Amino acid sequence: MIVNVPGLRNSNEDHWQTHWERKYPGKFIRVEQSNWESPEKESWVTALQEQTLNLSDDDLVVVGHSVGCATIIHWLSEYKRKVKGALLVAPSDVDHPNYPEYIRGFAPMPLETIDTPTIVIASSNDHVVSVERATFFAESWGSKFVLFDNLGHLDDKSQLKSWQEGFSILQSLM
Repeated sequence: MIVNVPGLRNSNEDHWQTHWERKYPGKFIRVEQSNWESPEKESWVTALQEQTLNLSDDDLVVVGHSVGCATIIHWLSEYKRKVKGALLVAPSDVDHPNYPEYIRGFAPMPLETIDTPTIVIASSNDHVVSVERATFFAESWGSKFVLFDNLGHLDDKSQLKSWQEGFSILQSLM
């Protein structure tokens, strides 16, 4: 099973996470958060844990975008889950001094090595995380790092649609 963990404001109809869910029905489920506008670490991590409680870690792959990546990292750290894999796309730099105050509790970002195969994907011109920080996160977590050129925040504005390159990278975790 693949669990999508969207970021701030959820993933809309033009976001690659939504495209993947539509293109591969039955393979994906989405974590539903109670408040998409003001993410709060404790409730977001709890929602992920509750959504995955009855899923086998051996078959579970989680796919995060932006603050959804921070949710996954905190979840893996707090619950000591050892899932099949995690794809972390455009991870928010929750430790940045200008990080939005309405996204609460995600700092500091856990930086210990993750005991799960992980891949961090970043873009050279992402306004939410610099290449240097994304690289640092990948190195800290023991993740493979993939850099795309000039794809912004890798969100709906990037117009990736079903983003075949990203899906191919996801398949490498499966």
